[in-house]
Amino acid sequence: MENTLKGALIEYGSSFLGPIPNVVIFQFNPEKLSRTIEIPPRPVNATTRETSQAGEPPYERFTVEAQFSAADQRNSSNPIGLTMGVGPQLAALEAMVYPVQTPGGLIGAAVDAIGSLLSGSSGPNPVLPVPRVQTPKILFVWGLMRIVPVIIESMTINEVQYDSLLNAEEASVTMGLAVVTPCYCCNDQIAQGALQYTQLMQDTLATVNLANTVAEVVDLIPF
Repeated sequence: MENTLKGALIEYGSSFLGPIPNVVIFQFNPEKLSRTIEIPPRPVNATTRETSQAGEPPYERFTVEAQFSAADQRNSSNPIGLTMGVGPQLAALEAMVYPVQTPGGLIGAAVDAIGSLLSGSSGPNPVLPVPRVQTPKILFVWGLMRIVPVIIESMTINEVQYDSLLNAEEASVTMGLAVVTPCYCCNDQIAQGALQYTQLMQDTLATVNLANTVAEVVDLIPF
């Protein structure tokens, strides 16, 4: 039987893949993946500037619907499936949309107090935690040709079946993902490497297409 690669969302916490904070492998690969390439407005009036001049680069959005089921785990008497259903998978997905929990406590309070003294402010302590909270860094892995850094823009969870303890046994999750381009100063080597790799794969596919169509192009152009 042919092994099928599974899609995944992988959260990582630094510039190097050490301990992975969170990972969700799609139990069943979505049957459909919708992609939208958002193209910023481009100049068309020749009196303003060159119409071929590039503006903001396009960016891509995905819509993915993932299905999860505890049936196989229950059939094999897996204790997680028996007692929790698909709750662990859903919880892992939901964790990817909330800010990363960073330690503050006494260290954060001390930094706030020192900052107030240096600024001469006697007002209330700053409400932002120190260090400032970050959103999770996530890779969307879809086969060998597409590995891109994304943010989750939307998530709709439909739980359709429950056990006697009201644990969800079946669920479908529709996610809106947007590909992000990391800033050069943030030193996110994983995201930058993923984008470069995916762009190389896309360039390779485009070259293969050119090889297949070069003869037809010659026939299309009469000069």
